[in-house]
Amino acid sequence: MKYLIGLIGLFVVLGLAWLVSSGKKRVKYRPVIVMIVLQFALGYILLNTGVGNYLVGGFAKGFGYLLEYAAEGVNESTFFISVLLPIVFISALIGILQYWRILPFIIKYIGLALSKINGMGKLESYNAVASAILGQSEVFISLKKQLGLLPKHRLYTLCASAMSTVSMSIVGAYMTMLKPEYVVTALVLNLFGGFIIASIINPYEVDREHDMVEVQEEEKQSFFEMLGEYIMDGFKVAVVVAAMLIGFVAIIAMINGIFSAALGISFQELLGFIFAPFAFLMGIPWHEAVNAGSIMATKMVSNEFVAMQSLAQGSFHFSGRTEAIVSVFLVSFANFSSIGIIAGAVKGLNEKQGNVVARFGLKLLYGATLVSFLTATVVGLIY
Repeated sequence: MKYLIGLIGLFVVLGLAWLVSSGKKRVKYRPVIVMIVLQFALGYILLNTGVGNYLVGGFAKGFGYLLEYAAEGVNESTFFISVLLPIVFISALIGILQYWRILPFIIKYIGLALSKINGMGKLESYNAVASAILGQSEVFISLKKQLGLLPKHRLYTLCASAMSTVSMSIVGAYMTMLKPEYVVTALVLNLFGGFIIASIINPYEVDREHDMVEVQEEEKQSFFEMLGEYIMDGFKVAVVVAAMLIGFVAIIAMINGIFSAALGISFQELLGFIFAPFAFLMGIPWHEAVNAGSIMATKMVSNEFVAMQSLAQGSFHFSGRTEAIVSVFLVSFANFSSIGIIAGAVKGLNEKQGNVVARFGLKLLYGATLVSFLTATVVGLIY
C-alpha cells in the first residue's frame, strides 16, 4: 500500500509542477525520467547499503574538519558574524579559484557531464553543483560577470537550484540535529530534483554556442586587486542578505500575529493542516501527517533550523520512516525568507536582475518546495 500511495504522491508532485509550467509542450520528458530513476538508485545506495553508509560516514567526518578550519576565521557567536560574514571568506575563495581558472574548469567538464543527463545548459548544471558547495548567496558571486546577460528563464532555473539545495557551510550544523545519512541523501537527491522540477515548470532550449554567456575579460587584475574586489563583493552580499532576511522574517511574524488574532490559529498552524495531505502522499501515516505537516510548514514560513529543532526535540514521537521523510524534506532553503536572501544576493551584484528575481519570488518558492516534496516522496518509497 505504501508504494501505491508513494507513486500517487510522485505523480501529484510532477503534476503540480506541470500545472504552472511556462511551456507545457516544450517539457523534455526523457531527461526527467532518467533523473527520477537516478534519484531512486542513489537514494537506495545512500540509505540501504554498506557502501552508502561508508560514504556518508566519510563525508560527515571530512566535513567536520572543514568546519574546524572555518572556525579559525570566525569565532564569534552572533548570527551576523557566525552565519553571514563567512560569505566574505567564501567570496575570497571563489575569487582565488576564478583567478587560477579552477572554477571555469569545473564549469566546462562537470557542467558538460550533467547537461547531457538533464537536457539543460552547462551553466545551469554548474550552478546546481556550485550552490550545494558554496551556498545560495555565494554562488551568484561566482557568476557575477554573467548575471547581467542572463534572460529571465535561465535566471529562474539558477535561483531555483540555489533555493532547492543547502550550502556546505551549514551542513555540519544540520548533522547535529538530523541523522547524517538523511542530510547527505537530501543533498544528492535535491540536486537532481531541482533539474526535474525546473525542466517541467520552466522548459527552454539553450543555445549551445552561447551556453556559458561568455563575458569579455576586463583588464587583467593583479592577484591582490582581485582578492580585494571579491572580499568587498562578499561583504556587500552579506549586508544585503542580512537586511532582506530581517525584513522577511518580521513580515512573516506579523502575518502569523494577524491570523492568530483573527482566526485563533497562526498562519503556520493553518499551513500544517494544508500540508497534511501532501505528507500523507509522501508516505507518512495519516495519524502522523498533521504533525509532520506542521513541521514542514514551520520550515517554509520561518527556516529549516527552526523546523529541525522542533523535529530534534522528539516530542512528536515519529516512526523511523516518518522521521526520514520529514528530515530530507527539511534539508533545503525552500522558505519565504530565502526569496529575500536570493533576491538580495543578486541585487547586491546586479540591481536590475535582483528586481527580476523578486518578481518571480513566489513561483521560485513553489518550485523549490516541490523539489523537497519530490525528494521526500522518493525516500518514502525506498526507505
